[in-house]
Amino acid sequence: MELLLIRHALPLRVERRDGTPADPSLSEQGARQAQRLAAWLSGERIDALYASPLRRARETAEPIAAALRLAVRIEAGVTEFDPLAQSYVPLEEIKSESRELWRELVSGGLTAGIDVALFRRTVAAAIERIVSCHAGERVAVVCHGGVVNAWAAHVLGLEATLFFQPGYTSVSRFLAAGGGDRSLLSLNETAHLRGDVGLEV
Repeated sequence: MELLLIRHALPLRVERRDGTPADPSLSEQGARQAQRLAAWLSGERIDALYASPLRRARETAEPIAAALRLAVRIEAGVTEFDPLAQSYVPLEEIKSESRELWRELVSGGLTAGIDVALFRRTVAAAIERIVSCHAGERVAVVCHGGVVNAWAAHVLGLEATLFFQPGYTSVSRFLAAGGGDRSLLSLNETAHLRGDVGLEV
């Protein structure tokens, strides 16, 4: 079967002070990205659509579901590694505001205090559940940058969990054979965003 892991579209910047999770909705730019993604994927056969329970993933999946007439199935195992974080600030904004902080985050600060090994096991188990239910099919999973990294690292046998930065609404494709072989087809496809000022992130 073919597995498409899709990072969610650009969300709003949210920084809470009341102790509740940020869980942001998509920004206006993110909503446009999601629509472009849905239009691009409408030319493919996709047999099932999954999403993380976080709002930014569900809102990215909704236009795909409408375009392909699919139901969105929620899979908790593809939630990002920090679902209870009280802030969400896109890395691109952090980089423009403070390159020093950005370097610190991409060098390991993003997962400070996170059980990375447990996160990788959780992601792998969730994706293997999806794979087992869809032999011979093509399945899209709208999730998060950390999830895409964790599964790609698992497939490639990499020690580092976060080794690249998936673009918003990027598509990464994998093959999962019935005999257990897992392989990478592509990482970080963003052709659907080209040529639109303000959409490429």
